Amino acid sequence: MNTQEIAYRLVELLKYGKFEEAQKELFDNEAISTEPASSKIPEVKGLDAILQKGEQFRSSVEAWHGITVSDPVISKKHFALGLKVDLTFKGQEKSEMDEIIIYAVKEGKITHEQFFY
Repeated sequence: MNTQEIAYRLVELLKYGKFEEAQKELFDNEAISTEPASSKIPEVKGLDAILQKGEQFRSSVEAWHGITVSDPVISKKHFALGLKVDLTFKGQEKSEMDEIIIYAVKEGKITHEQFFY
């Protein structure tokens, strides 16, 4: 798949909350996931570590109320999208996550994702 195809496939999966499926299908085995430096896990390397980070996040959620994904902005080797997730973390009040995520693509796979929030 080229960058545009990957971007639209990711958007399709994220809209339905299929985060793990998206990672398994679209991410390179050596992909890197980068969060802001102030986060609990600022960076992980490798698909297994990304999947584990996702599982830790999902297990902290008590209820999912909605997901909104923007159309991607695409260049040859990168794309970006906006992601809003309305959710309730365990033991907390309902909240909304609002992020921009930039992805790098090489040889038909996502090799890096970086979150801004």
